[in-house]
Amino acid sequence: MACLNESDRAFMAEALKLARQGLGLTRPNPAVGAVVVRDGKVVGRGWHHKAGTPHAEVHALNDAGEAARGASLYVTLEPCNHTGRTPPCTHAILDAGISRVVIGALDPNPSVKGGGMAFLESHGLEVMEGCLCHECRMLVAPFAKHSRTGIPWIRAKVACSMDGRTATRTGHSQWITNSAARFRGHELRRISDAILVGRGTVDADNPSLTCRDGSGECCDPVRIILDSKLATDLESTVYVQSSPVDTVVAAVKGLAPDYRVNEFQDRGIRVLLLPDSGHGTVDLQALVSQLGDMGIQSLLVEGGAAVHGSFRDAGLVDEVFFFYAPIILGGEGARPAVGGLGAGRLEEALGLCRFFFEELDGNWLISGNVTDLDEIWI
Repeated sequence: MACLNESDRAFMAEALKLARQGLGLTRPNPAVGAVVVRDGKVVGRGWHHKAGTPHAEVHALNDAGEAARGASLYVTLEPCNHTGRTPPCTHAILDAGISRVVIGALDPNPSVKGGGMAFLESHGLEVMEGCLCHECRMLVAPFAKHSRTGIPWIRAKVACSMDGRTATRTGHSQWITNSAARFRGHELRRISDAILVGRGTVDADNPSLTCRDGSGECCDPVRIILDSKLATDLESTVYVQSSPVDTVVAAVKGLAPDYRVNEFQDRGIRVLLLPDSGHGTVDLQALVSQLGDMGIQSLLVEGGAAVHGSFRDAGLVDEVFFFYAPIILGGEGARPAVGGLGAGRLEEALGLCRFFFEELDGNWLISGNVTDLDEIWI
């Protein structure tokens, strides 16, 4: 159902802006925003702050107070009609006297999808859905994919030169992109439940894999290291730093020696022993299934060419973020952005169904969806 007019789009855009304040903070719940509008003016605003606390609709209704009676409510995701850790939002909407509800996206969970909308309509409210639908769906894509498939929404992030190189022929890579691009990259960490790199990145860059976006509310993502034989140095920063979240190492069962498993576990590092892909590397399908079972809804892949190529070849990438610096490195020995087997024919290339361009102080970000959201909201 299309928006009725441009005012509807403007008010839903305001709700989306509010919702984004909750990204990275509401897990396992989705980020949601809401505004109450009366006589063409916003009289109440709200967004979901944290799981177990009031939802966006309740915050917006409380902010509006008596002005909510007879007003319209714009909410990015269908209001819940079931009792969880909080009461149903649909009941709060009725109690507040709202007369019209505009929904951005229906709940993707097939067991509850459409229930909130139907309940409100059955009580005489005017209800419409689909306003800024793509934007509202993108906001909760990790929640949607996890609720329907049990595995995370996977974002691939690359920083490279104009010719697609992530390091020079000698391995020099810090820093290809500028501070604005790196800051934007840390925003991706903030909104992701987990971040993944391979052993090569740990050995070459000794990263911390923490969140440093300057928000003051950033929660570090769970750190996932692909290390088939548990050969990384246990004194690497990623293993010894102080952080409230886990570091997890994914190794191949039968290739990782028992004594190394014990050494990692003695340091408080969780080891996942997973099947062999057939090439002496971790079976990525088994890994993402395990991560989904751990409640991880979104995974940011920041690995090198081999890791990105493996995820690409396995068909596991949902969204890509390529940060480009205005330099050309050249050299057949320079590291490419994506390795693996790759496409044999052009029609086998990984295509984007939507893409976006963002300028970052002379660097550029090209991002887009590999996964069509319509496939998730079937």
